[in-house]
Amino acid sequence: MTISTRPATAFDDVRTMVGPKRPDANVCWCLSYRLTSSKENQSLRGPGRGDRVRELMEQGPPGVLAYDGDEVVGWAAVHPRADTSFATNRRIPHVDDVDVWSVWCIRVRPGHRKRGVSHALLAGAVDFARDQGAPAIEGYPLDNRGEKVDLTMAYVGTKRLFERAGFEQAAQTSSRLAGFPRVLMRKDLR
Repeated sequence: MTISTRPATAFDDVRTMVGPKRPDANVCWCLSYRLTSSKENQSLRGPGRGDRVRELMEQGPPGVLAYDGDEVVGWAAVHPRADTSFATNRRIPHVDDVDVWSVWCIRVRPGHRKRGVSHALLAGAVDFARDQGAPAIEGYPLDNRGEKVDLTMAYVGTKRLFERAGFEQAAQTSSRLAGFPRVLMRKDLR
C-alpha cells in the first residue's frame, strides 16, 4: 500500500471521511473545532452541516486527505488556530503569540488502519501548513502512555504519533478526552 496525501479539495472525498451515512444525521463533519462559534455549531443540523463544509471549502482546503491509489482512506483537519475554537479554548493554552496552525482530527477508514495512514496524514498536514506559510503547527493529542484508546476518541491522535512526526510537548492542558489528559504538541516550521 502506497499512501499519498493532498489538500482536501474534493467534497465527495471529504464527505466519505467525515460525513454521515444518512444525509439527515447530525454528525460532526469535523466542524466542532473548526467553527469559532459554538452557537453556530449547535444550530447546524443534518444537511446544513455538509453545506457549511462546502462553504468553508470555497475558502480553501479544510484539511488533507490520504489516498491509497485513487481510494480515499484518511482525513486530517488542519487550519490556522485563529480561525478555530482553539483560539478561545480555555483548556488548551496558548504558548505564545505566533500565528500557529492546529491539527485536531485524524481519521482512518476501517480496513486501512494499522498501515501507517495516520503517520502519512500528520506529515501531510505539516506539509500543507508549511506550504501555506505557517510558522508552526500544534496538535492536542491524548497522552495515553501506551494504553488502549477507544477508536471513537482516538481522532485527536496520541502523543507518541506526534512525537514520531517531530513534534515536541510545549505545554500541559486541562483538557481530558476518553479519560486521558491532552497535551499541546508543537512543531516549528521555520
